[in-house]
Amino acid sequence: MKINYHPKLKALARKLRNKSTKSEIKIWQYLKSKKMMGYDFHRQKPIDKFILDFFCNKLKLAIELDGYTHTFEEIAEKDAVKQERLKEFGITVLRFCDEDVMKNTDGVLQMIRKFIGNYEKQNYTPPTPLFRGEC
Repeated sequence: MKINYHPKLKALARKLRNKSTKSEIKIWQYLKSKKMMGYDFHRQKPIDKFILDFFCNKLKLAIELDGYTHTFEEIAEKDAVKQERLKEFGITVLRFCDEDVMKNTDGVLQMIRKFIGNYEKQNYTPPTPLFRGEC
């Protein structure tokens, strides 16, 4: 399924990629180049009218890193609207605060791996047995 985005977001996403936060830089080291269990993640990915910090199309997984501003009521409300809209597209959002990424990177990565493991269990298709006729 292809999800469109507002064309003006492409330039903004490019700017955001060039001004990544420390936590985004840190977590990107584990997501880029299919390092996360072979899955292809993109950073600052435009989806609909939003820009996601990280996104894997195959998993329909968004990873959002929240700084201190996300504790403000206005920003938290926007995050909730964003999350509900993404849910309509079948996208799951995992949220982590910047502090967790910086101080508990292994825990954050473990949560992402757990999500992927559950995804793989739900989408596992056993191989079709080969029919060789009579022995």
